Amino acid sequence: MQRVLIIVAQLLASVLVISLHEFAHAFTAYKCGDPTAKYAGRMTLNPLKHFDPMGMVLFALAGFGWAKPVPINPNNFDNYKKGSFWTSIAGVLANFLSAFLFYPLLVLVWVYILPLVAGKYAETFLFYLFNCLYGFSLSFCVFNLLPLYPLDGFRLLDTLDKRKGKVYWFLRQYGHYILLGLVFVHFFADMIPLLGFIDILGYFMSFATNILGWPIATLWNWLFGLLGL
Repeated sequence: MQRVLIIVAQLLASVLVISLHEFAHAFTAYKCGDPTAKYAGRMTLNPLKHFDPMGMVLFALAGFGWAKPVPINPNNFDNYKKGSFWTSIAGVLANFLSAFLFYPLLVLVWVYILPLVAGKYAETFLFYLFNCLYGFSLSFCVFNLLPLYPLDGFRLLDTLDKRKGKVYWFLRQYGHYILLGLVFVHFFADMIPLLGFIDILGYFMSFATNILGWPIATLWNWLFGLLGL
């Protein structure tokens, strides 16, 4: 039963984190002059509009995944370069901001709510839900910075790389397969010890999320200390 509750908490957290990410792309594109995502019904927090079955399942089980790419027509931007840039990074910025907001909620739930909860099932669900909201926000932020199609890192590369050389086209054509391979290795790394040595995604994510998470935890812990919490 506890395992089921953990999976449900992971799914709910992944749905919210991904929905915030995709909404940020659509909203930013609209504010920059492109209504394509809005007309396609993607400027919403409704997860059903962003749902990609494989991406969502992988996110819930492995901590990495994706949603349907938000349709964007950069030719509609008021300023092509600025619109493309801000729309590309809007999702990762939204996830970093949500991680900043979810961290204090996690601490408050841990300190004040869990001691009042009767029953280990409710305690397990609440802890994993808020822990995943914070952790998934950070991991999705970092994961999407990888320059592999269809992630935001590739969109950013597409915006900044005017030459569109061989590396760009290689990542455009094979990025999806490389991404699946990296997630596959990471998912089975705990079960097959040999894969742990080549878990490149795991090494990168652990390093990067610790760097991004450090200022968030440090600031909030300092504020909680000032407030006597």
